[in-house]
Amino acid sequence: MPVTDWHAALRDAARRFAEEEVAPLAADLDEQERYPEELYRRLAEAGLFGVSVPEALGGAGADVLSYALVMEELSRGYASVADQVGLVELLGTLLTQHGTPEQQDRYLRPLLKAERRCAYALTEAEAGSDLAGLRTRAMRTADGWVLDGAKLWIHNAPVADFAAVLARTDPAAGHRGMSILLVDLNSPGVTRDRKEHKMGQRASQVGGLRFDGVTLPAGALLGQEGRGFHMMMSVLDKGRVGIAALAVGILQAALDESIDYAKQRRQFGQPIADFQAVQWMIADMAKDTHAARLMVHHAAQVLDSGGRATLPASMAKCFASDAAVARTADAVQIHGGSGYIRGVRVERLYRDAKITQIYEGTNQIQRMIMARALLA
Repeated sequence: MPVTDWHAALRDAARRFAEEEVAPLAADLDEQERYPEELYRRLAEAGLFGVSVPEALGGAGADVLSYALVMEELSRGYASVADQVGLVELLGTLLTQHGTPEQQDRYLRPLLKAERRCAYALTEAEAGSDLAGLRTRAMRTADGWVLDGAKLWIHNAPVADFAAVLARTDPAAGHRGMSILLVDLNSPGVTRDRKEHKMGQRASQVGGLRFDGVTLPAGALLGQEGRGFHMMMSVLDKGRVGIAALAVGILQAALDESIDYAKQRRQFGQPIADFQAVQWMIADMAKDTHAARLMVHHAAQVLDSGGRATLPASMAKCFASDAAVARTADAVQIHGGSGYIRGVRVERLYRDAKITQIYEGTNQIQRMIMARALLA
């Protein structure tokens, strides 16, 4: 399915928002590591939160391809902003598919209006790529649940109002003993660990959460008990398409900056764009950007058609993120000494790219997934 006129209009609207609202703030947000609440409210007003969430629940009612297009364009402005849109999309999808009407009213609708801030609390000290190491425990009581455990490196933990927490509800049942609980983070027994200071995407707030005897009502359970792992896995392909699209946005921004700089920067009496070494780096940047974008669109379209997208989503995420790291390094090289200076855009793009190889499943995990699918 090609990009339709409707998709193109949405892409162009996201591009204008990125150019007019996001890009002018990017350097200051990166330097200050600030959560731009006012910017996210404008994003919500523009309909860019919950792109594929049904309109009846407060979303835009679009498809996964639309979500990918929005992620790419916002990432061209600043990857941290796109990352927030991706988090809202992930939680919005879970609440759409598994939330009760009461949970959707309490969490989903305010989330899409940027009235509440969310976190998705999976990772622990011994549970990242391997969730078999999950230690957070939720015990059933007569009135609901008691939650104990700790999470780390959680997106939005320093600022979130609520979190979807993956916990063990039946320790003897392995993956079938995990459930997702919705936790208001002002509840007694919840504490926030320190805010982490990251290499890149510095306006994305990351930190830890601790749960010490947190009492939760029965209605805190999202979906069915024991289905938390499977619910989480059901949105991973969409999440990986989103991160792949974010990486494409970084690639495109690096390509744009490199072309402009190569035309302007003069050495030996001529623009450095005249030198074959620079031309080949720019050609490789353009090639990889185009290929990554096509892979993202293909994976999104497989999801939109109802097909199984695990292989194309893993391929897109792995390729796009590897290319983003390699080609932003080329962008720094093209800029020479200036590319290594804080405040120059390509220096930030280089730092922002690295995490795309790690979150939503490391690229080593992506290669394992691809190999298993191909050799099955």
